[in-house]
Amino acid sequence: MNLTNFLCALRLRKFSRGSSETRTGSRRVTAGTLLIASMALVFSLAPTAPEAQSYRFTNVVIDGNQRIESGTILTYAGIGRGQTVSAGELNEAYQRIVGSGLFEEVSIDPRGSTLQITVTEYPTISKIAFEGNKKIKDEDLAGQIESASRKVFNPATAERDAATIVSAYAESGRSAARVNPKVIRRNDNRVDLVFEVFEGKKIEVQRLSFVGNRAYSDRRLRRVVDSKQAGLFRALINRDTFVQDRIEFDKQLLSDFYAARGYVDFRITGVNAELARERDTYFLTFNIQEGQQFKFGRITTVSEMNGVNPAEYQDVLKVKPGQIYSPTHVENSIARMERLGVRQGVDFLRVEPRITRNDRNLTLDVEFALVRGPRIFVERIDIEGNTTTLDRVIRRQFDTVEGDPFNPREIRESAERIRALDFFETAEVEAREGSTPDQVIVDVDVEEKSTGSLSFGASYSTSSGVGFSVGFAERNFLGRGQRLSAQVSASADQANYSLSFVEPAFLGRDVAFGLDFGLIETTDDFAFYDTTIGTLRPSLTFPVSENGRLSLLYSAAYKDMSNYTGTSGILANETLRGGEFSSGLGYEYTYDTRRTGLNPNAGVLLSFGQEYYGLGGDQEYIKSGFRGIAQTKVLNEELTLRATLEAGALNFTGSDNSRAVDRFSGQIMRGFEPNGIGPTEAGEQLGGDFFASLKFDAEFPLGLPDEYGITGGAFYDIGSIWDINTAGATGVLASTGFKARHAVGLSVIWQSPFGPLRFNFSEALQKEPGDKTQSFDLSIASRF
Repeated sequence: MNLTNFLCALRLRKFSRGSSETRTGSRRVTAGTLLIASMALVFSLAPTAPEAQSYRFTNVVIDGNQRIESGTILTYAGIGRGQTVSAGELNEAYQRIVGSGLFEEVSIDPRGSTLQITVTEYPTISKIAFEGNKKIKDEDLAGQIESASRKVFNPATAERDAATIVSAYAESGRSAARVNPKVIRRNDNRVDLVFEVFEGKKIEVQRLSFVGNRAYSDRRLRRVVDSKQAGLFRALINRDTFVQDRIEFDKQLLSDFYAARGYVDFRITGVNAELARERDTYFLTFNIQEGQQFKFGRITTVSEMNGVNPAEYQDVLKVKPGQIYSPTHVENSIARMERLGVRQGVDFLRVEPRITRNDRNLTLDVEFALVRGPRIFVERIDIEGNTTTLDRVIRRQFDTVEGDPFNPREIRESAERIRALDFFETAEVEAREGSTPDQVIVDVDVEEKSTGSLSFGASYSTSSGVGFSVGFAERNFLGRGQRLSAQVSASADQANYSLSFVEPAFLGRDVAFGLDFGLIETTDDFAFYDTTIGTLRPSLTFPVSENGRLSLLYSAAYKDMSNYTGTSGILANETLRGGEFSSGLGYEYTYDTRRTGLNPNAGVLLSFGQEYYGLGGDQEYIKSGFRGIAQTKVLNEELTLRATLEAGALNFTGSDNSRAVDRFSGQIMRGFEPNGIGPTEAGEQLGGDFFASLKFDAEFPLGLPDEYGITGGAFYDIGSIWDINTAGATGVLASTGFKARHAVGLSVIWQSPFGPLRFNFSEALQKEPGDKTQSFDLSIASRF
């Protein structure tokens, strides 16, 4: 502000006051005004500091540096000898040297024609240590921080490292963790950097609830999200700890769950994570709006490409009007149409779903438009980050190769297949522009994770005593995507050895080659004889339809019965036959709709197979087997209903008959002991040439807190094992024909930290002479 403006401002201020006060205060203001005006005149005539003083140095002296070269410091300063600089430029030079992060103290002192720069270097880190950490190892923490041995210590970097360690603990549910970086001075300008860690306790999710849900209960939605309430075995389960980043994943899981069930307007209005007063637990609440459930309306197909018949593409659709709407069904329909286009040689075919909403009848009309997409080709596929897995294992997950037309949907599906391998912590697949605008490069960036496991186990039963087992499994053997597993288990009366190998892409095709070897040796006092059973089964499995797969196999087996001590004439004669070798070919067809069916709450699994033995060896027979499972969820998915039908048959065509080691035995139904039903002689179980069982299961909540992981079940089983040759019988055979047994019971299913366990309480309603009933058994709960 110049002098004239300053005086004008004072004049305006003077006349803005009241009349009486202005006159009495005018003399005071006038005297002050003259003093201030004089000072303003002096400052307005004097030059500013940068304008008043400049420097020109013919010499630069640098002191205090030990490791850092003087030339490096002079480069940071940016001041050359003989260069004229202002005071402001000297300050900028000072800031640049300080900003290098190499010096603890910096001073710049102009001394005539000499510029004196004095620095104090930060010390060098001699060693980094972590104290107080138990849940995260030293090497894991060291891999996340910036500071490192033999690097220059920087307090700002150390503080960032402390924050990084705190974040690592927060991701594992320890939000109360604190980290304090501590510096220990050593000689020769060195320091030891110590991170003192206070881990704190895990902060759990005490209650997980939902607001706004009407169609599905809190119990059902808790099974959808990845976060879990604190349970009985909270020390063994990590998912009940509160992790902020997991909430976004939970929101996506909820959105996908509702979208797959036709709730197209579903949205999450907010998530409240409230910390308890004691600051040791969280109360997590999802606020949602479900909206209305929509179904498919009219489904049509139109073509905007010459020579493409829409009727042919309409015929490949499986979704029908009236079914619950799901984006997955639309995506699957698009995939079927585009695959048909590939088979017909139609390049750059794109299927656009055009959806019309009908709020009155809550339906969505879908029109699939066949249009020509942009002419873009795949230039190449780049894969990075795979240190163990071979490139070809990742590359074969792509249906697209270099030079093919670019299809974004196929790239997304390939990315999902790569993630489904479960070989990688993360797998990112992105497309970017290639060397020309009509080409793209597909980048695949993965991060490896451990795929091997070593297991040890122990068991105890009243019949077998104490048992031990050790197993090894590798899902990505030698980085080739192959599966290899081996297990050895032994108890007082049984030894079991098994080895399994699977090559999922045999000869680079969608054909799985499997090789299974097993050896079982028993000295069972309850069966009155010892057995040795060895099997070798190579197989080839390949798809024959969208839901069907066919396996072709060869089976070689050696079976021996010895040391019989019972009174059955049949078993005695069978033992005298000694060891017998069998060799045969077989097949198995499997039809599975659990992953590709149109109903997310229902599915069907069917399998049928036969094995013909007689290609050499000592036996000639046909073994047939069937298994069918159907499951559905009702009452808003709270009640699960399941039906299982199994059957098997042995048909010996040669002169020999079956033996106990060939026939069907074991526990085919609940309510009876293993090998507890079927034909008997002298009270000894013989097994049977035929078996069939039909099981009905219902699973339902018991009203217990969800964190217990306990649900209930009820079952009704019908089954029988029957028919056996009578050659060599010395006594009376019992239960030789088909006679159905019936059993009913209740179950308690517990999602324990050791796996799902099922406690069955059974009552045999119909049994036959010689049957051995069982009122209670504990088993691993199987999932459909």
